[in-house]
Amino acid sequence: MGKSPGAWTGMRKKRWPLMILLLFSLSTATVFFIRSAFDSCSISSSSEASIGRHFSEEKGTEITDTEVSKTAQSLKPNPLDFMKSKLVLLVSHELSLSGGPLLLMELAFLLRGVGAEVVWITNQKLTESDEVIYSLEHKMLNRGVEVFSAKGQKAIDTALKADLVVLNTAVAGKWLDAVLKENVPHVLPKVLWWIHEMRGHYFTLEYVKHLPFVAGAMIDSHTTAEYWKTRTQERLGIKMPDTYVVHLGNSKELMEVAEDHVAKRVLREHVQESLGVRNEDLLFALINSVSRGKGQDLFLHAFHESLQLIQEKKLQVPSLHAVIVGSDMNAQMKFETELRNFVLEKKIHDRVHFVNKTLAVAPYLASIDVLVQNSQAHGECFGRITIEAMAFQLPVLGTAAGGTMEIVVNGTTGLLHPVGKEGVTPLANNIVKLATHVEKRLTMGKKGYERVKERFLEHHMSERIAFVLKEVLRKANSHSHA
Repeated sequence: MGKSPGAWTGMRKKRWPLMILLLFSLSTATVFFIRSAFDSCSISSSSEASIGRHFSEEKGTEITDTEVSKTAQSLKPNPLDFMKSKLVLLVSHELSLSGGPLLLMELAFLLRGVGAEVVWITNQKLTESDEVIYSLEHKMLNRGVEVFSAKGQKAIDTALKADLVVLNTAVAGKWLDAVLKENVPHVLPKVLWWIHEMRGHYFTLEYVKHLPFVAGAMIDSHTTAEYWKTRTQERLGIKMPDTYVVHLGNSKELMEVAEDHVAKRVLREHVQESLGVRNEDLLFALINSVSRGKGQDLFLHAFHESLQLIQEKKLQVPSLHAVIVGSDMNAQMKFETELRNFVLEKKIHDRVHFVNKTLAVAPYLASIDVLVQNSQAHGECFGRITIEAMAFQLPVLGTAAGGTMEIVVNGTTGLLHPVGKEGVTPLANNIVKLATHVEKRLTMGKKGYERVKERFLEHHMSERIAFVLKEVLRKANSHSHA
């Protein structure tokens, strides 16, 4: 039986509080990297690289997805249940809306969810009052995560007493000598080092000299892991510890919005109205902090070239629009001015829309037709926005570099193009290809969603992390009894 107009309106109104709550959640699943701390990452790798492998340089062993899955199945109902009552110290280099701290917060909440005692310390804390830090700290406190100073006896005592210490990002390594001092050797055997960075200046002994002696390193993609292994050996002469590759997963909240057709339609209408575009228009969006490393300039060149191709070939396609989500004139004035000047010079200002940085990316994922992941140099370490877009059944046009190649199956869930200027024309051709073949666009989006459901959900991530934590705790216990 069909719903009456009144009932339909009432149902939509009831959904709004839930949608607002979801969209403004500070979960990493609904936050894109506002800062450009992770602008460049890793070298290329096979897009079908298996997930959940454990590379042990000393033993040369690999633990496959099947074995990880079996381990997870034996830990029902929650793969992290064994962490109940364990004391975990999380050390972040900063507390901000960038990827590393937000992922560590996500781990904190997963551990709190199974009854672990979780303590958070931030090594580089701003002295002045900061609303973002205040908000994030209180979000943690409200979830039962204890937050205190990274310096002082309390931090040392907690590190010595903890069952597990997680250092988040290479920069967090500075905390070891600065605070623990002579206690460093006692803590290293129970340290899990979660690394996201790939830029050259992180490869310094000041940050990572203790890396060979920790229980393990956890890295977001195989490409990043290989890069760290090579660079640390060649540049610093040190050896990586046992390294675990853990692909990330979408949160349950993000998936709820992505799978709610009513919510998506309401969000799409709202955003399209705010941008001044029509429902039949095609939107290609790049959702990342605006910086040269994320490739907004090359994307706009490709977009302009695609409009020229459509005009030259007299193709019948809907009106194309480019959306740049992540604008911040204060942080990137020179680069963003360059972008805006290009748009004016090419007279495409009616086709290009700049959207300020925002915590809520879900409305834009619900509103666009294609995600462009154009990160340059070594590409993305992983690229959380990529799996978020795939959850919304969006095809992805990505650079053939870094973690993107482990997420996007070229020709099936999206299309890849080279980094740099040589990637502009291929990207332009791919834009035209998806603009002119609606069936290809929709099929790729559906295939991407299926891939997310198979490997990039929160429970997949929990299973992979659970396997790593069990290994690290086993090593820590064997060391303490040695």
